Amino acid sequence: MAGRLTARMVKTAKPGQHGDGDGLYLIVSPTGARKWIFRFTFAGKVRNMGLGAADVIGLAEARDKASEVRKLVASGKNPIEERREAERIAKGKPTFGAMADAFLEAKESEWRNDKHRAQWKMTLEVYAKPLRVLPVDEIDTEAVLAVLQPIWLEKPETASRLRGRIEAVLDAARAKGHIPRNEANPARWRGHLDKLLAKPTKLSRGHHAAMAYNKVRAFLAELRGREAMAALALEFCILTAARSGEVRGAQWSEFDLEKKIWTIPADRMKAGRPHRAPLSDRAAEIVKALAKAKTGDFVFVGVRSNKPLSVMAMDMLLRRMDVEVTVHGFRSAFRDWAGNETQFAREVAEAALAHVIGDKAEQAYRRSDALDKRRGLMDAWAHYCEPKAGGNVVKMARPQKQK
Repeated sequence: MAGRLTARMVKTAKPGQHGDGDGLYLIVSPTGARKWIFRFTFAGKVRNMGLGAADVIGLAEARDKASEVRKLVASGKNPIEERREAERIAKGKPTFGAMADAFLEAKESEWRNDKHRAQWKMTLEVYAKPLRVLPVDEIDTEAVLAVLQPIWLEKPETASRLRGRIEAVLDAARAKGHIPRNEANPARWRGHLDKLLAKPTKLSRGHHAAMAYNKVRAFLAELRGREAMAALALEFCILTAARSGEVRGAQWSEFDLEKKIWTIPADRMKAGRPHRAPLSDRAAEIVKALAKAKTGDFVFVGVRSNKPLSVMAMDMLLRRMDVEVTVHGFRSAFRDWAGNETQFAREVAEAALAHVIGDKAEQAYRRSDALDKRRGLMDAWAHYCEPKAGGNVVKMARPQKQK
């Protein structure tokens, strides 16, 4: 459409704003400085986008720029964010969104479970959306809190996992040199966000799958009063932070009780690679006690000789105990405890869970598998979980006692 301004008007306009039509305005300050802005509505809000100084950009060029911006708005894009992204690319600093996408792609082979990958993708795209347009080196504590606080009380488990995932992406950015190594991670919990947000164990969780880690000790005290193979399997599962299938399928040939190591073969691991699990004294004690009544290949036998414990045995035990958590949820409790209450590196905790670390720097832990460091972590976890009194006797049960 024909503009309302002329080149002469641009040079002689008095202080104020002067419309040229379709969102283009000339702004003249009281000092006489002149600049172009484009006014548009995006996501229900009116926004102003600067197009440059009028003494540098003429009327015709300003109209061309406004036309390009108008096209972006029509296509559903925010032109201000698009320009920022272009500037960041020119600087060579990736945005959080670009880094998060690259992080997910790098870990693609680690996640055999599509649901797990979808959860990571959803939280980093939906809940962390305000961070995605920011350069990774410009994300500060305030920016992280802005995405966590709205859901911290309403969705505590999701918020806690989101925090950890933001931390992981920023750690990856640091490993790639996009963030100075001497700068603290703004999403770090211990010694940082724990001073600004309520502890996850203090939040009201409702009927969620994971048990708060500060309740595990009392739970184990009650669990040890159950004379069933499923109770021993569940306690062993908790102390080793292993998956239920790994525990149910455990065979005597996998254990070196002298060195207190359980080596799970690759074909039984989710990541498809062998995993050495260091055993705490209590975990080794359970296996040694069961060895005295060994009846076949499996450590935790079911009602039939030489058959593993049934798939539902531990879940049914939790139901009978009227505890609304899942067996897998104890892995989450362990991870929250390790991250919130210890000084062990995140990589060590992830290795204890048999998670494959994605970037090259972190894979150094996988080459040596950090066994000694993980042993210290698992001993600390067993000590934390140990009931205060009367919890050191392994209660034996005949395989058929599953009620």
